[in-house]
Amino acid sequence: MDLVRHLRYFTVVAEELHFGNAAVRLGMAQPPLSQRIRRLEEELGVRLFDRSSRQVRLTEAGRLLLAEAYEIVTRVDRLRDLAGRQEGAVLRVGVTPDLGSSVIAALIAGFREGESEARLAPAEMWSADQATALTDGTLDVGLLRHPVTAPGLSFGPVLVQRPGVVLAVADPLAALSSVHLADLAGRQLVLFPREPGLHEETLAECGRHGFVPQEVHEAQTLGLVLAGTAVAFGPRVELPGLRWRPLLGSPLAWRLSTAWRGEAEDAAVAFGAVAVRVLKEKAGMTDDGVAPVRRVRARPASGFLA
Repeated sequence: MDLVRHLRYFTVVAEELHFGNAAVRLGMAQPPLSQRIRRLEEELGVRLFDRSSRQVRLTEAGRLLLAEAYEIVTRVDRLRDLAGRQEGAVLRVGVTPDLGSSVIAALIAGFREGESEARLAPAEMWSADQATALTDGTLDVGLLRHPVTAPGLSFGPVLVQRPGVVLAVADPLAALSSVHLADLAGRQLVLFPREPGLHEETLAECGRHGFVPQEVHEAQTLGLVLAGTAVAFGPRVELPGLRWRPLLGSPLAWRLSTAWRGEAEDAAVAFGAVAVRVLKEKAGMTDDGVAPVRRVRARPASGFLA
């Protein structure tokens, strides 16, 4: 068991006294959070919370543990920050897998060409996982999709991607130069896995424009589209058996930015500048026009691979 991580979960639940709100702050689902708290209780041999259908309260043992838990988590965070400053050579970066290999390669190459002495250590992670890793201190900077709700994170300039629709070449809509969302009525839809906030926004916008998918699948490949059983949204692709078409009026707006915890290190700032340039050049993203957000307070939740 990762004791420090479980203690971090415990402190957040203790602050919220609500497992749902704590899960939102941590960027994870409620059932896994509840399971990890129970595992911590089993490991320590004490009950930390009194749970009922109406409220969650700290037990006496939980109250005694809380101050020590804060101290342990804070000390570990300080050790990680100190070790990172001493090494000065590695910047741990999270990127969403759907950006595609060419964009990720351009990010790495662009960072290497800069003046930063840090070495980039990229990891492909979906946005919710990045938010958790940034909060835990296991990532230095993330490149993630919004909306994201997590405590203590700051965000760089927000860029917008206007996805089109990916169709099987045999789909009658593939013969058109552009497609309206309402034209997709009756079709199944493939969405990125593990991007719940983006799912909600995308499906809501589809509904407003007359497209309610017959069924929604989560996948990071275009196999179902290639088979003609579903459509997908994403950046332009040129693959055998598939056709990409722009959406009339560009109704979908996918927002993406860098994110970090606390104050950004110089290497993180340098990566952010490279990310903005590469995403504009390689992924066709544009400025959102929204000022960067600093220190977002927690609140209740409201490119595929070939």
